[in-house]
Amino acid sequence: MKFPKILIIIVTWNKEKYLLNLLASLKTLVYDKNSLDILLVDNASTDTTVLNVARDYPEIKILCNKENLGGTGGFNTGLQWASEQPDATYDYLWLLDNDVLVNKYALSELVTLLEGNRDAAIAGSSMMQLDYPWRINEIGSYYSKRKGTLIFNFHCVTVDLWKGCNMDYLLDLQCDLSDFIPDFRSYIDVDYVAAASMLVRADIAKRAGLWNDFFIHFDDVEWCLRIARMGYRVLASCKSLIWHMSAAAKVPTWVLYYDTRNTLYVMKKHGKQGFALKRAINYELKRAFYYALIGRMELARLIISGVDDFNNGITGKKSIQLPSMPNHLEQNPSELPFMDPNIRRVLVAWPVNMYATGLQKILVRTAMQRPELEIDFLTKPGGLEIYQFPRSNFIEMPAKKFCRYITYWRLRNRYDLILQSEHERIIVLSWLGGKLMFLSNTNYCIRNSPDFFKLLIFYFKEILKRWEIKGIIGMIKNLLPL
Repeated sequence: MKFPKILIIIVTWNKEKYLLNLLASLKTLVYDKNSLDILLVDNASTDTTVLNVARDYPEIKILCNKENLGGTGGFNTGLQWASEQPDATYDYLWLLDNDVLVNKYALSELVTLLEGNRDAAIAGSSMMQLDYPWRINEIGSYYSKRKGTLIFNFHCVTVDLWKGCNMDYLLDLQCDLSDFIPDFRSYIDVDYVAAASMLVRADIAKRAGLWNDFFIHFDDVEWCLRIARMGYRVLASCKSLIWHMSAAAKVPTWVLYYDTRNTLYVMKKHGKQGFALKRAINYELKRAFYYALIGRMELARLIISGVDDFNNGITGKKSIQLPSMPNHLEQNPSELPFMDPNIRRVLVAWPVNMYATGLQKILVRTAMQRPELEIDFLTKPGGLEIYQFPRSNFIEMPAKKFCRYITYWRLRNRYDLILQSEHERIIVLSWLGGKLMFLSNTNYCIRNSPDFFKLLIFYFKEILKRWEIKGIIGMIKNLLPL
């Protein structure tokens, strides 16, 4: 059997542990190893990545950039190197994130898919969540030309049969995700597949050219849309599986700038013409106002900066300075505010996952040392109590929104610290008074409650002057929730 020749391109920056796990999973691939070359592009890592890979994997070719060029610059380094090789050296290029694990059949299924569909240029894997291995993150995505957003296929759909299975079993399993999804197929046509695992025909990649200089995020989206415009299909395979860390483990900080700016660039080139781009800009401005409303003014300003740089035609890497970066929950637990004597009453919102964050152990120990500390938990709307803490004291949240607002009003100024989930925030909680603590699965940040007068100044000085649709109607729309 003839195996197409494939170059695997991996970009890395200071993620040695993840990268070594990926390389170990690549060794198990069901594919002729003589038909595989691996190219590692290192973005000036400051850890021992290059040293250890060179020692343990001498067969891997390593290209070292002099600075961190982001995902864009890293993959462009690899794509440029591949294009400089003699014609027909490689049939396919397989682009991989450095923090994924690949199923042993992931590559062979992608190759089979493209070999059987000559009118397709790109095939991508189904992405599962590494921290919740039974949960689908996406099976490719569609692109909204009207809004400029991605619509992930089957995001957070669970495969119940895989709950409790360890990663070694799943990485060795040959399966078809469509078996678990009614009325689905083993592969589908999509607008976009992530470069976390993207197989592309080498000759078409060369014709398409390098990625736009976005630094990170939406660069692979634009490339997929560009190749589709050339007349080729983009496919997502349900038989090719990878595992990637979910968004719940990450905190939205400086990446918001790139998401905002690059989304607008893609919208300008590939979105619906007319007022669609103006609506997309206004949507980003509404996001900025939303972050200001919950007390995350630094994130609001990042979005404003992204809009401004798009309007000014600025691309590439940007030096971003934030007033304070998120802190890791397990690195310095003594720096958490719970032992502060000024913190006497704590309110925990229902979306906070105390098990995933590791916060339960910290709070239990704090409660033992500070018996005077009061910790209250909000139920889900409708009164459902989510038990995550011994001897929990619940405050019932009514099912009807109006009644919930009455409850919030009664809770104002009662708490010194309010805990919110970074990924399911409740705006009203940010206005009850006291300090705010936003949590993801691994990180946290502490902010003060929003200042009403500063918020008004921000709205009139920063939001309204950039608003694309003027007049009273535009102002009203801007104030409406996302």
